[in-house]
Amino acid sequence: MNTLLSKIDKITEDFTTTFGMLSEEQLNWKPNAQIWSIAQNMNHLIVVGESYYPTFQALKKGTYHTPFIAKIGFIVSFLGKVVLDAVQPDRRKKMKTFPIWEPATSEIEGDILAKFKKYQSELKAYIEDLNELAAKGVAISSPANRNIVYKLSTAFEIMTTHEQRHLEQAKEVLALMKK
Repeated sequence: MNTLLSKIDKITEDFTTTFGMLSEEQLNWKPNAQIWSIAQNMNHLIVVGESYYPTFQALKKGTYHTPFIAKIGFIVSFLGKVVLDAVQPDRRKKMKTFPIWEPATSEIEGDILAKFKKYQSELKAYIEDLNELAAKGVAISSPANRNIVYKLSTAFEIMTTHEQRHLEQAKEVLALMKK
C-alpha cells in the first residue's frame, strides 16, 4: 500500500511541477482535434477515478455485489493482467477509451490541477480505507463493463499506472506546444 501511496504522491508532484505554471489557455491547447490537451488528460483521470467511487463506497459499506464472473479466479487474474498491460506508460499501443471515460470536450477551467490534486487525495484515502479488502483479494468489476473483473489491488495498480500513462501523454502535448 505504501508503494501505491508514494506513487500517487510522485505523480501528483510531477503534474504540479510540469504543468503548474501553465495558463488556462496553455492547459487547453491541443495540436489537433485527435489529441487531448493537458487539461483533458487530467480531466480524464478524474472522470475514470471517480467512476470507481460507487464501487469503493459499496465495498466500505459491505453492500458491494461481486459479479458471478469474478468468482472464477483465472478470469480475474487474466483480465487484471490484460487491463494493466494496456495502460502502461510506454504508450506503444494507442487506445480508445470507453465512452463513460471521455474527458470534457470544451475548454476546461484553469483550476483543473487543483481538482486533480483533490482527486489524488481522495484516491489515497480510498486505498487506505480499502487496504484490508485489497489484501484479502476481493475482486471488483470495471465501472466501464461489469464483465471485466480484477482484484481490488489490481484496480489500484491500474489506476496509478494509467495516471503515469497520461502524465507522459500530457508531457508530449507540452513538448509540441513549445515547438
